[in-house]
This record gives sequence, structure tokens and C-alpha cells, in this order.
Amino acid sequence: LIKGNEWPLCQADIHLAGNEEGLFGIDPESGMLYLNRPLDREKQAFYTLQVTVKDEDKQLFFDPVTITISVKDENDNMPVLTEEMFSGILSKGTKRGTSFMYVSAIDMDDPSTPNADLWYKILSQTPSQPSENMFQVDSRTGAISLSAEGSSLLDSSQVSHYKLVVQVKDLGNQSLGYHTLANVEIAIVENTWIAPSPVLLQENLNVTYPKIISKVNWNSREVHYYLMEHFPQGLFSIDLEGNIYVTQQVDREIQAEYEIQIFAENKDGLLYSDPLELLITVMDENDNGPVFSQEIYQVELEENTAKVKAEDADDPKTNNAKIAYEILRQEPQVAEGFSFHIGRDTGVVTLQDSLQKTNAAKHYRLLVLAADRAGTDGGFSSTCTVLINVVDVNDSPPVFSQTKFGPFSVPEDTEVGTLITTITATDEDEEMKFKLINFSVESGNEDGTFKILSNPQNGTASIWLEKELDYETVQRYVLVVSVSNNEELIGKEQDASSTATVHVLVKDVNEAPVVAQERYEVNILESVELGTVLLAVKATDPDIFHTTSLSYSLRNDSMSWLSIDEQSGEVRVIQALDREMVQDVYTVQVIAQDKGSPSMTGTADIAIHILDVNDNAPFLVGDYSKSYLCTPQREKQSIIISAFDPDGTENSVPFIFALANSPMLRRNWRINLINDTHAYLTMGISWLEPGVHLVTIILKDMTICLCTSEGECILEVRRMEGKPTVISAVSIVVGTLGTIGLFVLIIFVHLTLLGANKKKKRKACEPL
Repeated sequence: LIKGNEWPLCQADIHLAGNEEGLFGIDPESGMLYLNRPLDREKQAFYTLQVTVKDEDKQLFFDPVTITISVKDENDNMPVLTEEMFSGILSKGTKRGTSFMYVSAIDMDDPSTPNADLWYKILSQTPSQPSENMFQVDSRTGAISLSAEGSSLLDSSQVSHYKLVVQVKDLGNQSLGYHTLANVEIAIVENTWIAPSPVLLQENLNVTYPKIISKVNWNSREVHYYLMEHFPQGLFSIDLEGNIYVTQQVDREIQAEYEIQIFAENKDGLLYSDPLELLITVMDENDNGPVFSQEIYQVELEENTAKVKAEDADDPKTNNAKIAYEILRQEPQVAEGFSFHIGRDTGVVTLQDSLQKTNAAKHYRLLVLAADRAGTDGGFSSTCTVLINVVDVNDSPPVFSQTKFGPFSVPEDTEVGTLITTITATDEDEEMKFKLINFSVESGNEDGTFKILSNPQNGTASIWLEKELDYETVQRYVLVVSVSNNEELIGKEQDASSTATVHVLVKDVNEAPVVAQERYEVNILESVELGTVLLAVKATDPDIFHTTSLSYSLRNDSMSWLSIDEQSGEVRVIQALDREMVQDVYTVQVIAQDKGSPSMTGTADIAIHILDVNDNAPFLVGDYSKSYLCTPQREKQSIIISAFDPDGTENSVPFIFALANSPMLRRNWRINLINDTHAYLTMGISWLEPGVHLVTIILKDMTICLCTSEGECILEVRRMEGKPTVISAVSIVVGTLGTIGLFVLIIFVHLTLLGANKKKKRKACEPL
């Protein structure tokens, strides 16, 4: 400590202050500070020493030196439980993860080091039913709560007590350290957290406050209650025991009901369970009088009634707010009683039947009383004034001049928009707004066959035909027509005289036959056998009450290919068809005629699609008389030949071009196809004798089709509309072989001349 000074320590007096227990010492020769015995951090964690050095004359060698010593902790203390036995109460219904008790311990080691870092762990649970993991402990706080399994399986009727062994260990989550074991006893109790009964609370109650009005209870040693305030702050409260108080008088007219939520939570602020609800209903007392909505009512009795209304702020479910009305005075007065009546419970003012409007006054003044408690003694009351102007009312309903109109006979072919009839009604009221009459069809026109147009000013209505009539469907209509005013009828009800019937008879008219289809489509091969039935046309006579028969005939059969049976409507093929003559589609018309009325006819078109067959041979087209080839053979010289077949494309192309079966002919000539209808004719050898050569070419058309297993061609014939059977598929292979002798004039010029003359003649033979 004093090393480096120039004086000898042996002559110095060293003093160590703050060392009252003699724990420390200083070597006078070396100046080293040393311990006399072990330190204990838990007894004292810090020491402050002051060293002074004096000479023989008691003079300081240097200023005092202060030494601060911090005692470093070591893990020499084990956790100590705060209780010998931990016990808790667990209520059924406690939420998972909400702690209901704590295991706690202390460790004397330094709390800032792991030596005092305590961790908690459940080692065992007795009994282990219904699950061995009913509980969980927070490793840092020692809070015990239900696990997910425990929350769903807890049942006090099966297990009423549990014992847990909880380990408390220092050094945190390290494997080393001291530990101790805590015994925990848990009592399982039934859930007492039950919603309290609704409370009836008298308003303006004069008692000492706060007043207990209800109580709740959560079974636990650690519970805190509170209320959710959906009410004026402080009006209700709850204490530590679960008692619920009202703290002051309540007023039903301010608020008639309160819904209070009650919560129970642990010391960490977590809810044990869902909150309860308490319904508080404020009971009424008669502390309000009836109040009219107006002081003066000024009305006209157009509807023969007027209404006054008073309201009482007391509970409408009690007599405190039940109001009774009464007329106290009328001006001008009448000989006896009043000219008006007021509903005792409703406040509706009506004119007395005895009042004759023609002779009575037109203006009245009434004083009306409204009393609560249904007009009995001890209640409150108020009055209002009603000024009444008596006016005329709609008290006469419109009536028909007769209750039946018709019957009206209407032919079924009557045009839409035709007027059927006009009907009339009357009204005895005097004012025009009460005399306006509306007509409406109540029944008999559900399908909208007729339309009714009202003329309210003159009390008439016209009935028009809106849809076509059909005698075969409906022969008679009975329309029930009623009349009414725009204004509501007062004092009377409409009777049978405000309703009338209109009878319409539908007259039968002979109608034309109706063909089942307007157009028929038929597909048929042009090679179809004569006598084949294409289809049967069907027509009907809409006149179901007539027995006339129908006949059928054809029109526009320009080729005379078809016939039709007059009775059955069957259309047959009677002449050979030729697709090439009509360009695929042949259209005729069928006429269905009513024999009883020949002018009544129905028609339908038949479109016959004639399918092509291979019934024509191909032939060459074009003029080849001036075509020629040169000898010796020149490169790329040829003659293009072309073929044509009158059949449709599907039955003609592609063509086959071939040479006649002659060895010499096939040696001298070649044919090469260009496409389906054209080919090249060329020399087969380089030299032919100049002159005219006869080249015989065989020209064939080819049919490509689906085939049967025997190799026969199949063509599908589509279903013919109107024919009840299907023409079976026929196999058609039509190959027409035509051998056409083609005389091609080929001019060969043998150039035997030499020099310029030979060159000139050869040039003249070259094709242009």
C-alpha cells in the first residue's frame, strides 16, 4: 500500500479504520492488505476501509487512503420455501392458464446473479386421473394454473383433491444448483360463479346508502371483483366479498334498466372465467303527471274523428302511466250532454250520431281532461283545449245501377283492342272528391284477357279485349267488378250494391288447321329407292267441337319427284332424284286443308337435302390439239391435263390418272400427278419418232369412306324429320371407270439440216 515511499515502514504507525471486527490486516513490511478469516456476502456485501500512516512524531506521511471492498457471491445458499405447505382452492370452470395459487421461495444469494435465479417445475401429481398433466406451473413466477387438458377434464365429482410436488431450483435453467421441494395441496370445489337473480329496485328509495342489492362469489383465496361501468360512474359498486351495492337513489324516468357485467380476476389481472351479467330493473312510482303533447288542438273532423294524446313519464306497464280522458266542457252547449264523444282510453274524439250536421254549429270548443292512474283518486291530471271544425265526410259508397251486365257474345277471332262494353256506377256524396269512382276487376280475369279503364269523373268504366280469345279453351267469362272512392269511406261499409258481374260469352269460329311444324328438314341419298317414305306431316284442327277431316297435298314439287298421301300425310319418292339438278336442296310445301271449309288451310315447308352418290364418270377438259413435245426430249417439257366429275367433291376427287396396259405405251410415256384434278404428261424416253402418237389414258375417280369388316363402304343416312323410323345405313361404292382415248398431237421436228438452217427450224419447234 505504501510501496515507493522513501521512509521505512518499520518506523511507521499504520492504522486501519472501518475494521472493527478485525477481518482485515496490513503487513507493515510489505504493505499488503490481507484477510484474517472468510467473508460472508449474505452477512455483509460491502466494506469501506481507510488507511493512515504516521511517523514517530505522529505526523502523516501522506493523506489517508480509502479502500472499498465488494464481496463476490458464490452459490452457498439453497432456496427456502415461504411456507411449509402450499394450499389452494380451484373452482370448476376456471379458465386455462389463469393462476389460482402460487408456490414461492427465497434464496439468500445475490439476486443479480444466477445463484438466486429460481425456477419452478412440477415433478409429480397425485392422483394422475383423469390426466397426469392436469396442472402447469409458470417456471419463473411459481404461478399454478390448469393446463389445456385440466381445463376440459376437471371434475370435482371424480377427484376432489390433488397433491403436487413442485421443485424450486436456483441457477436458473442450468443443470447444477441447489433445489428444494414444495408440497402443494389443491381442493377442487364446485363452480359458484353463477349469474345473480334480476334485481327489482324501487326508484326514489329513501334508505341509507350504499345499499346491498345482490352478491356473487368465486371460490378462491385470491380473487378481485370489479364491475364494468355501463352506468353513471359510482352508481353501483362491489366489495372484496362480492357484495354489490347501489350508492344513491335511482330515477326510472332517467334510466329504467341497467345491465351490469361482473368480473372476477386473480392478482395478475387475469379473469378466472367469463363475466356474469346482473339485470337491474327500476320499479316505478307515480311521480309524474300526464302531459298533453299540445295545449290546443285545432282539427277538422273530415274523417269524423280527432285524437288528443297525453303522455306520462311513469312506467307504461303500471297504472301510474295509464291515462283516462274525459270531456269537461263544450262550447257552444247543447240541450243535453255533449255533441262529441271521447274514448276514455284512446283520446279519440268522435261526432255523436245524434248531431245533425245540417242544423248544428260548424265550430266547437272542448275542454278535455287527462288523468293518470286510470282516472282513480290520488293521481295527477292536466287539461287541453280542442277546437273542432265540423266538415262533410265521405259517408256514401258508390253503387252500381245494376248488379249484372250482359251476357255479351264475342266471336273468338275478335281483334285485340275491341271494346266489349261500358258499365256505370253512381255516388250520392256532394263534394266532387268524394264522388270520384274507381273500377277494378276482383276476379274472373286472372289471365289478363280483359282490361278495364275507369273514368272516375263520370262514373263509367270501359272493358276492352286485351288477349286473343279461344273458344276451345274458355267459352264463358264472369268478371266480378267492384267500385270504390279515392277517399276512405267514413261511417258506413260497402255492401253488395258496390259489386257487379259482367258476363262475356265466347262465340265459336271455324279455324284453319295447324301443322305440327312450320318447317321439316330431311336428308336423303339421291339413289334412294322409289316408294321410300321421307316423312309424315301431321296437322290438327283446333276446332275440337267439329268433326271435319283434313286432307294433304303438295305444292312447288317442280321436278315431280314426290307424292303425298291425302289422308295420312306421308310423303314418298316416286321419281329418281338427281342432286346435280337442284344444287343440294329441294324445297316443297305441304298444304293441310279442312275438307269442310276448303279455304281453311295450314302449310309447312319440307327442305330435302339430297346427298350425293358417285353416278357420273370423270372426263378430261380442255383442248390439247395444239399441244406438242420436242424430240429429243428436253428438260422439264410436259403437257398439263385436267379432269372434271359432275358429282359432288366427296364422290369425285381425287382422280386417278393412268396409262393403258400396253408395254410399249408405258415405255414411251409417263404421267405424274400435280394435285387431285391435274397431272403432267411427259415422254418416258429421250427419243421418239416425230409424228402423231396415240396415248391412251385411263381416268378414274375414287371414293374414300368408312368400311365394314368385310371391306364394304358405309355411308350414314341421317334421321328424316317427321318419319317414325330410321332409314338404315347403306353401303355405297360407286366406281366409274372411263377410258378416254386422248389424241394428243405431238409434233416432233427432226432437225437434220446443218448450220443456221437447222438451228432456225429447231427454234420454230420450241413451245411458246
